[in-house]
Amino acid sequence: MSDPVNPVDFDRDTGAFFKAAREGKLVYRKCLDCGAGIHLPTTFCGVCGGHNTGWRTAAGTGTLFSWTTVMHQVHPAYPAPYTIVVVALDDAPGVRMIGSLPGQPTLRAGQPMAVEFDPASQVRGLPQWRAL
Repeated sequence: MSDPVNPVDFDRDTGAFFKAAREGKLVYRKCLDCGAGIHLPTTFCGVCGGHNTGWRTAAGTGTLFSWTTVMHQVHPAYPAPYTIVVVALDDAPGVRMIGSLPGQPTLRAGQPMAVEFDPASQVRGLPQWRAL
């Protein structure tokens, strides 16, 4: 029996992002005309308006920009508490990515972060983060 088809793989804007995450790689789009980082992934640059973009592999490190802790469980697959984080990538100025951390960790703005690919990431294609 073959692997099930993941419909997100066919999305022209985000398919490559989720496929790379399932392979343990963090990627973002970059404008090949002006060099701006682009996220959420789209096929055009928000800075210069160009459509000449390509995927780049990120180093997987960043700084904590913002966070919030969810205390009320809203879905059985996501037990509370958990913390949603926004991380600014170190090697892609202007690119911020969202992820989560289990529990209610002690965090501070500007804290170094590193991408993490847990087993659920390999199925869903969702990179997560850990505080350094």
